[in-house]
Amino acid sequence: MHAVVILLIALPVILWGAELFTNAVEHVGTIFGVSEGVTGSLLAAVGTALPETAIPVLAAFHAGAGQQVAVGAVLGAPLMLATLTMAVMGTAALFSRGFVDSLTPERSGLRRDLSWFLGVFALALLGLFLPLGPIRYGVAAVLVAAYAAYVVVTVRASAGLVALGHGTAASSGLHLLRLRWKRLPGLPYIQLALGLVLILGGAQWFVVGIERLGEAWGISVLTLALVIVPIATELPEKINSVLWIRRRQDTLAFGNVTGALVFQGSILPALGLVLTPWRATPLLVVSMVVTISAVGFLRVCAAGHADIRVYHLLACGLLYAVFFGYLLAP
Repeated sequence: MHAVVILLIALPVILWGAELFTNAVEHVGTIFGVSEGVTGSLLAAVGTALPETAIPVLAAFHAGAGQQVAVGAVLGAPLMLATLTMAVMGTAALFSRGFVDSLTPERSGLRRDLSWFLGVFALALLGLFLPLGPIRYGVAAVLVAAYAAYVVVTVRASAGLVALGHGTAASSGLHLLRLRWKRLPGLPYIQLALGLVLILGGAQWFVVGIERLGEAWGISVLTLALVIVPIATELPEKINSVLWIRRRQDTLAFGNVTGALVFQGSILPALGLVLTPWRATPLLVVSMVVTISAVGFLRVCAAGHADIRVYHLLACGLLYAVFFGYLLAP
């Protein structure tokens, strides 16, 4: 099947799956009585991070080019989220709210996510310079433990945030209730699973289509993994967050992205340290520095009582342009 046809089929599947998933995850969060931070940073973020987790794991077991795909996919995912995804969210807010409007995610959770990511990803950057052996494996173990601690801290903060009015509230009725299955038990979980299946399946086909285009255009394997593949694997986070931004559910929108950043900045580099060569090259170091710079900028914007503005998110897109300019430089 032609690459363009695959892409034209895969994209609507991802869009439909994302709509079902975001709608269902709001209802699941409401059922459990958890905060929007837990719903966005854990339930939505980990669920939609599955495509970019599966790709490097599978690619790591292929020698040579496959391991380059694995390393590129591991580092390309957080790069895309921290820069281009934030810019896409900013663009969605620009058209619905204006250039200087404030965004109002729950502050403590946002600062926690951004700070946690900066800590674990800096450790992953250090891992690029470590030789293969016990020290690298120890760093991988620390990264996994750090994510486990993040989950515990996020869940513990939930009760207090719910009491302050940050509980998850579904913005609309469950989509499957419009069908004849409305009396089926566990309908929110069925819709959640259906949305996730569509997201994963659509993303997989999107990757196939993009890879075929990359072959036709003669793009290098590492560049393909760093730039092209994350466009597909990060589509779930982009689309879910855009939907929430347009509904003014900013905590869910940001939590979906920043929670995925913490997951991808800890669990994925841990896999890279264990399963791939994970060696420092100028391209990989630049990609990680750009990612850290974008997240660090947002963390500064979220400090104190200053508002996060639409143009702050658009500025993150400029950092992606800097990285892309580096790729094109002779």
